[in-house]
Amino acid sequence: MKTKCLIVDDEPLACELMRGHIEKLENFEIVADCHNAMKALSVLREKHVDLIFMDIQMPQITGIEFLKTLKHPPKVIFTTAYREYALEGFELDVVDYLLKPITFERFLKSVNKYYQMCQDQVQVVPNATSEKIMEDSFIYVKENKKVIKVYLSEIRYIEGLSEYVQIYTEKRKIITKTSMALMEEKLPTENFLRIHKSYIVPVNKIEAFTANTIEIHGKELPIGRNFKNAVLNALNFTGPVAGV
Repeated sequence: MKTKCLIVDDEPLACELMRGHIEKLENFEIVADCHNAMKALSVLREKHVDLIFMDIQMPQITGIEFLKTLKHPPKVIFTTAYREYALEGFELDVVDYLLKPITFERFLKSVNKYYQMCQDQVQVVPNATSEKIMEDSFIYVKENKKVIKVYLSEIRYIEGLSEYVQIYTEKRKIITKTSMALMEEKLPTENFLRIHKSYIVPVNKIEAFTANTIEIHGKELPIGRNFKNAVLNALNFTGPVAGV
Protein backbone atom coordinates (compact mmCIF):
# COMPACT_ATOMS: atom_id res chain seq x y z
CA MET A 1 0.00 0.00 0.00
CA LYS A 2 1.37 3.39 -0.99
CA THR A 3 1.86 6.26 1.46
CA LYS A 4 -0.47 9.10 0.42
CA CYS A 5 1.34 12.45 0.60
CA LEU A 6 0.21 16.06 0.57
CA ILE A 7 2.59 18.96 -0.17
CA VAL A 8 1.70 22.34 1.34
CA ASP A 9 4.00 25.24 0.43
CA ASP A 10 3.37 28.73 -0.95
CA GLU A 11 6.64 28.66 -2.93
CA PRO A 12 6.21 26.94 -6.33
CA LEU A 13 9.92 26.04 -6.56
CA ALA A 14 9.83 24.46 -3.11
CA CYS A 15 6.76 22.43 -4.13
CA GLU A 16 8.53 21.31 -7.29
CA LEU A 17 11.64 20.23 -5.37
CA MET A 18 9.62 18.24 -2.85
CA ARG A 19 7.57 16.64 -5.62
CA GLY A 20 10.81 15.57 -7.32
CA HIS A 21 12.07 13.95 -4.11
CA ILE A 22 8.81 12.11 -3.44
CA GLU A 23 8.43 10.82 -7.00
CA LYS A 24 11.72 8.93 -6.63
CA LEU A 25 10.10 6.67 -4.02
CA GLU A 26 7.99 3.90 -5.47
CA ASN A 27 5.86 3.47 -2.33
CA PHE A 28 4.83 7.14 -2.13
CA GLU A 29 1.96 8.79 -3.97
CA ILE A 30 1.25 12.54 -4.10
CA VAL A 31 -2.47 13.20 -3.75
CA ALA A 32 -2.12 16.99 -4.21
CA ASP A 33 0.12 20.00 -3.74
CA CYS A 34 -1.33 23.20 -2.27
CA HIS A 35 -0.05 26.75 -1.96
CA ASN A 36 -1.95 27.60 1.22
CA ALA A 37 -3.50 25.96 4.27
CA MET A 38 -7.10 26.59 3.21
CA LYS A 39 -6.64 24.56 0.05
CA ALA A 40 -4.92 21.86 2.08
CA LEU A 41 -7.90 21.68 4.42
CA SER A 42 -10.18 21.12 1.44
CA VAL A 43 -7.97 18.24 0.23
CA LEU A 44 -7.92 16.64 3.69
CA ARG A 45 -11.72 16.66 3.76
CA GLU A 46 -11.96 14.90 0.39
CA LYS A 47 -8.99 12.54 0.29
CA HIS A 48 -7.07 10.19 2.55
CA VAL A 49 -3.62 11.55 3.48
CA ASP A 50 -0.96 9.67 5.47
CA LEU A 51 1.82 12.28 5.48
CA ILE A 52 1.97 16.05 4.93
CA PHE A 53 5.12 17.90 3.87
CA MET A 54 4.23 21.41 5.05
CA ASP A 55 5.94 24.78 5.03
CA ILE A 56 5.63 26.82 8.23
CA GLN A 57 5.69 30.39 6.90
CA MET A 58 2.65 30.78 4.66
CA PRO A 59 0.10 33.57 4.00
CA GLN A 60 -3.13 33.76 6.02
CA ILE A 61 -2.18 31.05 8.50
CA THR A 62 1.14 29.39 9.33
CA GLY A 63 1.74 25.67 9.09
CA ILE A 64 1.98 25.46 12.88
CA GLU A 65 -1.31 27.28 13.36
CA PHE A 66 -2.95 25.10 10.73
CA LEU A 67 -1.73 21.88 12.36
CA LYS A 68 -3.17 23.00 15.71
CA THR A 69 -6.63 23.29 14.11
CA LEU A 70 -6.68 19.64 12.99
CA LYS A 71 -8.37 17.28 15.42
CA HIS A 72 -6.85 14.08 13.98
CA PRO A 73 -3.99 15.22 11.73
CA PRO A 74 -1.90 12.92 9.52
CA LYS A 75 1.81 12.65 10.20
CA VAL A 76 3.59 15.92 9.39
CA ILE A 77 7.10 16.82 8.24
CA PHE A 78 7.69 20.56 8.47
CA THR A 79 9.74 22.32 5.79
CA THR A 80 11.01 25.85 6.37
CA ALA A 81 13.87 28.27 5.88
CA TYR A 82 13.72 29.41 9.52
CA ARG A 83 15.45 27.51 12.32
CA GLU A 84 13.61 29.29 15.12
CA TYR A 85 10.44 27.26 14.55
CA ALA A 86 12.08 23.89 15.22
CA LEU A 87 11.25 23.63 18.94
CA GLU A 88 7.59 24.54 18.51
CA GLY A 89 7.32 22.10 15.62
CA PHE A 90 8.64 19.18 17.66
CA GLU A 91 6.33 20.05 20.57
CA LEU A 92 3.49 19.26 18.15
CA ASP A 93 4.91 15.74 17.75
CA VAL A 94 5.78 16.14 14.07
CA VAL A 95 7.91 13.51 12.35
CA ASP A 96 10.75 15.86 11.43
CA TYR A 97 11.79 19.43 10.69
CA LEU A 98 13.54 20.00 7.35
CA LEU A 99 15.54 23.15 6.78
CA LYS A 100 15.50 24.51 3.23
CA PRO A 101 17.14 23.94 0.81
CA ILE A 102 16.31 20.25 1.37
CA THR A 103 18.77 17.70 0.01
CA PHE A 104 17.57 14.29 -1.09
CA GLU A 105 19.70 12.55 1.55
CA ARG A 106 18.14 14.65 4.33
CA PHE A 107 14.69 14.00 2.85
CA LEU A 108 15.34 10.23 2.93
CA LYS A 109 16.29 10.46 6.58
CA SER A 110 12.90 12.03 7.32
CA VAL A 111 11.10 9.33 5.35
CA ASN A 112 12.84 6.68 7.41
CA LYS A 113 11.83 8.51 10.61
CA TYR A 114 8.24 8.40 9.38
CA TYR A 115 8.42 4.64 8.84
CA GLN A 116 10.04 4.16 12.24
CA MET A 117 7.21 6.09 13.90
CA CYS A 118 4.67 3.88 12.12
CA GLN A 119 6.51 0.77 13.30
CA ASP A 120 6.59 2.06 16.87
CA GLN A 121 2.82 2.39 16.74
CA VAL A 122 2.50 -1.19 15.55
CA GLN A 123 4.64 -2.40 18.42
CA VAL A 124 1.98 -1.53 20.98
CA VAL A 125 -0.50 -3.95 19.37
CA PRO A 126 -0.81 -7.17 21.42
CA ASN A 127 1.11 -10.16 20.05
CA ALA A 128 3.13 -8.00 17.61
CA THR A 129 6.65 -9.39 18.06
CA SER A 130 9.88 -7.58 17.23
CA GLU A 131 10.76 -10.29 14.68
CA LYS A 132 7.44 -9.93 12.85
CA ILE A 133 7.76 -6.14 12.78
CA MET A 134 11.27 -6.33 11.30
CA GLU A 135 10.05 -8.84 8.69
CA ASP A 136 7.81 -6.15 7.17
CA SER A 137 10.06 -3.15 7.85
CA PHE A 138 12.36 -1.50 5.34
CA ILE A 139 14.49 1.54 4.65
CA TYR A 140 15.26 3.43 1.45
CA VAL A 141 18.85 3.94 0.31
CA LYS A 142 20.26 5.58 -2.79
CA GLU A 143 22.61 3.66 -5.09
CA ASN A 144 23.87 5.73 -8.02
CA LYS A 145 20.69 7.41 -9.35
CA LYS A 146 18.25 4.78 -8.08
CA VAL A 147 16.43 4.66 -4.72
CA ILE A 148 16.25 1.08 -3.45
CA LYS A 149 13.95 -0.44 -0.84
CA VAL A 150 15.90 -2.66 1.57
CA TYR A 151 13.93 -4.99 3.85
CA LEU A 152 15.55 -5.12 7.28
CA SER A 153 14.96 -8.87 7.55
CA GLU A 154 17.15 -9.45 4.47
CA ILE A 155 20.22 -7.59 5.77
CA ARG A 156 23.12 -9.89 6.71
CA TYR A 157 25.52 -7.16 7.77
CA ILE A 158 26.57 -3.61 6.93
CA GLU A 159 30.14 -2.50 6.28
CA GLY A 160 31.47 1.06 6.23
CA LEU A 161 34.10 2.07 3.68
CA SER A 162 35.24 5.69 3.97
CA GLU A 163 32.39 7.81 2.51
CA TYR A 164 30.36 4.76 1.47
CA VAL A 165 28.40 1.98 3.14
CA GLN A 166 27.98 -1.54 1.77
CA ILE A 167 24.77 -3.34 2.71
CA TYR A 168 25.05 -7.11 2.30
CA THR A 169 21.63 -8.71 1.87
CA GLU A 170 20.49 -12.24 1.07
CA LYS A 171 20.13 -11.25 -2.59
CA ARG A 172 22.85 -8.71 -3.36
CA LYS A 173 25.31 -6.08 -2.18
CA ILE A 174 24.16 -2.45 -2.20
CA ILE A 175 26.64 0.43 -2.11
CA THR A 176 25.33 3.81 -0.97
CA LYS A 177 27.12 7.10 -0.29
CA THR A 178 26.47 7.83 3.39
CA SER A 179 28.15 7.47 6.78
CA MET A 180 27.88 4.64 9.27
CA ALA A 181 26.51 7.12 11.82
CA LEU A 182 23.60 8.07 9.54
CA MET A 183 22.99 4.45 8.65
CA GLU A 184 22.92 3.50 12.32
CA GLU A 185 20.27 6.18 12.96
CA LYS A 186 17.97 4.62 10.35
CA LEU A 187 17.99 1.18 11.98
CA PRO A 188 15.97 0.09 15.05
CA THR A 189 18.36 -0.30 17.98
CA GLU A 190 16.51 -3.36 19.29
CA ASN A 191 17.27 -5.26 16.06
CA PHE A 192 20.69 -3.99 14.96
CA LEU A 193 24.00 -3.74 16.79
CA ARG A 194 27.10 -1.66 16.02
CA ILE A 195 30.01 -4.01 16.75
CA HIS A 196 32.84 -2.03 15.17
CA LYS A 197 33.39 1.39 13.63
CA SER A 198 33.01 -0.37 10.27
CA TYR A 199 30.31 -2.98 10.99
CA ILE A 200 26.63 -3.15 11.96
CA VAL A 201 24.89 -6.52 12.30
CA PRO A 202 21.30 -7.76 12.80
CA VAL A 203 21.16 -9.38 16.24
CA ASN A 204 18.92 -12.26 15.14
CA LYS A 205 21.44 -13.40 12.50
CA ILE A 206 24.37 -13.80 14.92
CA GLU A 207 25.28 -17.51 14.85
CA ALA A 208 28.25 -17.45 17.24
CA PHE A 209 30.64 -15.02 18.87
CA THR A 210 33.87 -14.71 20.83
CA ALA A 211 35.28 -11.75 22.68
CA ASN A 212 36.72 -10.51 19.40
CA THR A 213 34.46 -11.73 16.58
CA ILE A 214 30.84 -12.16 15.51
CA GLU A 215 29.89 -14.96 13.10
CA ILE A 216 27.06 -14.45 10.59
CA HIS A 217 26.37 -16.92 7.77
CA GLY A 218 29.82 -18.43 8.28
CA LYS A 219 31.62 -15.07 8.00
CA GLU A 220 33.60 -13.72 10.94
CA LEU A 221 33.37 -9.99 11.61
CA PRO A 222 35.61 -8.20 14.11
CA ILE A 223 34.33 -6.65 17.34
CA GLY A 224 36.02 -3.30 17.88
CA ARG A 225 37.88 -2.81 21.14
CA ASN A 226 35.78 0.23 22.01
CA PHE A 227 32.55 -1.68 21.28
CA LYS A 228 33.33 -4.93 23.15
CA ASN A 229 31.56 -4.21 26.45
CA ALA A 230 28.48 -2.79 24.74
CA VAL A 231 28.27 -5.78 22.38
CA LEU A 232 28.53 -8.36 25.17
CA ASN A 233 25.99 -6.47 27.26
CA ALA A 234 23.60 -6.29 24.30
CA LEU A 235 23.92 -10.04 23.83
CA ASN A 236 23.19 -10.51 27.56
CA PHE A 237 26.42 -12.46 28.01
CA THR A 238 27.93 -12.43 31.50
CA GLY A 239 30.16 -15.50 31.52
CA PRO A 240 33.80 -15.93 30.37
CA VAL A 241 34.46 -15.76 26.63
CA ALA A 242 37.56 -17.07 24.87
CA GLY A 243 40.04 -14.29 24.29
CA VAL A 244 38.91 -12.02 27.12
